[in-house]
Order: sequence, then structure tokens, then C-alpha cells
Amino acid sequence: MIIGFIGVGRMGGGLARNLIRAGKEVLVYDLSPEAVQKAVGAGATGKAAQASKDMAGSDVVFTSLPLPSDVEGVMLGKDGLLSLMKAGSTYIDVSTIDPQTARKLADAAESRKVQFLECPLGKTPAHAEKGEEPIFVGGKKDVFERMKGVLEIVGKPVIYMGEVEASSAFKLISNMVGMTNLAVLAEGMRIAEKAGIQADMFLEQMKDTGGKSFQLEVRGPWIANGDFANRFGLDLALKDVRLGCEMAEAWGNSARAMKTALEYFREASSKGFGKEDCNAVYKVIK
Repeated sequence: MIIGFIGVGRMGGGLARNLIRAGKEVLVYDLSPEAVQKAVGAGATGKAAQASKDMAGSDVVFTSLPLPSDVEGVMLGKDGLLSLMKAGSTYIDVSTIDPQTARKLADAAESRKVQFLECPLGKTPAHAEKGEEPIFVGGKKDVFERMKGVLEIVGKPVIYMGEVEASSAFKLISNMVGMTNLAVLAEGMRIAEKAGIQADMFLEQMKDTGGKSFQLEVRGPWIANGDFANRFGLDLALKDVRLGCEMAEAWGNSARAMKTALEYFREASSKGFGKEDCNAVYKVIK
């Protein structure tokens, strides 16, 4: 089995290296030569491609790209990779995209007799590196069953969600809730400062209240320590919340609380914090 992997940056790189370490023959491509070298350096079965079109003969192709437009640009159209892939091969997208784009990819793949799974991921690049990345799978159940073994090399647990709209929507909803929670936490920490409550005490005591959350436990201490190193970039968070709000609006949901969080992330990005961790939203909340 030959596996092509397009996009081996912070998230995709860990996934590709897991496949290479497992002895799979993997052809990797990325715009960053450094990312490619890091991926192929994981083992003898990793090889560099010169262009995404070099993946055309692969049995399985993965994409891990920043934006829906990036995925479409690589895969769709008369010059897109889907038009070159062989019938019976499988295309797996692990990017965070909207349900409409996921459906467009699924329909294009089916028209080419290529199997398709939309498989957004649930945690961080550190989890991806260790093969501990939750994978939310959307697509036809029989394709999922055939590809489950490959996906379990990439990450765990592997959860079948239903059609491609379900998996792509779930990831956006998860990120919308998480990032809105982060914005609320940042507001709470600023209000606590005004009340004269020390940040460490605030975070510790909140753990025994209804305000306890993942963001409180993980990003709360980072904020308190002035640590804004990029684990999940603010601009990526902005993109996901924007896509999620657009998805909700298309389905008749106002997502008002999440749109307020979206404005915070937009402001933080406009002020130059986009390459920092998403917890840098704290910097624009006074």
C-alpha cells in the first residue's frame, strides 16, 4: 500500500510520521522543505514528493491543510488531484473544514470512483505525534471499516460519526465551544484581577465550581504565567470559529455567544497576536 500525505506541518507531520514509523510506504508533500525533511526523517519508508500530483498513483491520499480553500485548491477542478487518482483508491481529509466543503469533496470523489472519508482531529500536535489524536470519521460505513486499521495507526480513538457533514460539523462545534469558553475564561480572569484576586488562587478555587473546564485547567495557568507560545494558533482558532458561526447561520442558528467570542479573536488577530497561542485573546480583554 502506497500512502500519499499532503500537508505535513504541525498537525499533519505527526500523523505522517506515525505511518512511516509503522513501516508504511509514505510519499509526503508540503510547501515547507523543512516539514518534508522532518517527516521523511522518521524512517526509511518515507519519501519526498516534488508536487501534490505525484500522489496520483497512491492507494490512499491524506490532506492536512489550513483552510477549506486550500483543500479545494489541491483536490478539486480539472487539474486537481482527485481528477488524477485511480478508481478504487481512497482520499482521507483530516483538515478542519465546513460541512459544505466536505460534501463537495465527497461528491467529487464519488464521481471519480474514489472513496472518501472526512476525518477531523480532536486534540493537539503533541497528541498527533504520539498517535493519541482522536479522529472523528464521516463517510460511508463500509469505507470506514476498510480504512479503520490505517486510521488507528494515525491516532486513537477512531470514532465513526455518520456522514461527512456530521464529522466536519462536530469538529467545528467542538472548537467553537472551546474557544468561546476560552474567551469567557479570559474575561473572568480580568474581572478577578479587578477584584484583587490572585491569578493562582482564582484558577485553583475555580476547579471546585461550575466554572471548571479544560481551558481553565490547561490555558488558565499559561495565561497567568504570561505564556502565549503557540500550541494552537489564534489565527487557526479564528478560522474555526468563523467557519462554525457561518455553518450555524446557514442552518438557522444565531450562535450569538460564539459570535461575541469571534469578535474577540478578530480583534486579537488584527492587533498582531495571530501567530501566538489562542490564549492570546486574553490580551485584548480588559
